[in-house]
Amino acid sequence: MKNHKPVSRSGRFASGPAEDVAQFTESISFDRRLWRQDIAGSKAHAKMLSAIGVLTNEEAEAIARGLDEIGQEIAGGQFEWKPELEDVHMNIEAELTRRVPAGAKLHTSRSRNDQVALDMRLWLRDEIDLLAGELKDLQRALVELGQANSAVIIPGYTHLQRAQPVFFAHHLLAYVEMFERDASRLADCRRRTNICPLGSGAIAGSTLPLKRELVARELGFTDEKGRPLLTQNSMDAVSDRDFMVEFCSVAALMAVHISRLAEDVILWASEEFSFIKIADAYTTGSSLMPQKKNPDIAELARGKSGRVVGNLMSLLTLLKGLPMTYNRDLQEDKERVFDTADTVRMTVRILAAMLRHTSVNGSRCRTAAADPQLLATDLADYLVLKGMPFRQAHHVVGEVVALAERKGKPLNKLTLTELRSAYPRFGRDALSTFDLKKAMERRTMIGAPSSSEVSRQLRLWKKQLD
Repeated sequence: MKNHKPVSRSGRFASGPAEDVAQFTESISFDRRLWRQDIAGSKAHAKMLSAIGVLTNEEAEAIARGLDEIGQEIAGGQFEWKPELEDVHMNIEAELTRRVPAGAKLHTSRSRNDQVALDMRLWLRDEIDLLAGELKDLQRALVELGQANSAVIIPGYTHLQRAQPVFFAHHLLAYVEMFERDASRLADCRRRTNICPLGSGAIAGSTLPLKRELVARELGFTDEKGRPLLTQNSMDAVSDRDFMVEFCSVAALMAVHISRLAEDVILWASEEFSFIKIADAYTTGSSLMPQKKNPDIAELARGKSGRVVGNLMSLLTLLKGLPMTYNRDLQEDKERVFDTADTVRMTVRILAAMLRHTSVNGSRCRTAAADPQLLATDLADYLVLKGMPFRQAHHVVGEVVALAERKGKPLNKLTLTELRSAYPRFGRDALSTFDLKKAMERRTMIGAPSSSEVSRQLRLWKKQLD
């Protein structure tokens, strides 16, 4: 069987790994996407090695130029990735050393253990920033759709049964609130991600006088006052994947929120609801039934939540039995994190675009919201304001609803006499409870769906998201 002898093999081994071993252990097929972060980390490390005298200024500059040239070739698709060199780190370092002799000094006081920990923190920090911006745009799309339909009222649902009336915008704003909490969790995750592990070596740091603070500042691992943020335990630094688990956890919860929004969109777009219409460009047809217009974007968004949740479970399971410190099992972490970031970011972007190409069927919403049973609780509140305990009021209105069903009448079409057959002290003003516009205006507390409160919330969110 053919053997390889990659650069990563040391003098300890008489031969390179077998071909099937090389294929099984390589990670360049997926970790090459870390090349920008790997180059940035190497340039910062070279600058630090120059500061402590391991490299001359000329050598450090030559290394930086060589890394920049390699980066340009990778960006242009001209770089040859070699699987036998295992990973992104060895591919770049080997090519650098071939071009710049001083490149052989670059790995001084650095292990691939702390190198990959650094690269993943740099990469994830960038992904969090991009996702935060995209999530904000999804919130904007929800607010825009709400503002464009601010007068539309729909039934609110519990147990998927009509419950009480709400403004369509109020329903959308519920998701804006959810995504804001996701954004807050992302910010927290970024704070714990933004800590520099480089200088930890393989496990126990280095005997050389490394300037870790210099590297941290060079790579932006600083607090709001510009102070460097450094890992405080070399063993923890090279084996820690908490920040990745935290990101996958935040992303999984975000995916659940996305899935819930997608489910509402799917229901609203159905013929039975017909509350909304999604533009043709964001729907698909059937290969058999020519009349079909399917909300596939929303369905895929709902489906991808399972994938993101699965990535979290995979990562947790991967980590749960590992002894300190680095173990090769950790190679399996990247694909889970990469896939989570890719999936969530793509889904957030496409949902925002779909919502901007969605219209509301106002007449269908009005018809649904005109159901007087949506105001049955308001009738109970009417009795409470007359001094009746709520439990008794709930029972009385239940009898009124049953009476309307027996007579085949909507609640608001019962006569005063019929109302009083359930409770003699119903006043003549009882039937005014079923005035939908007035009923909505009575919901004036903070967080309730009155027109004034919903308008206030829309204005606040528009200002906050601009």
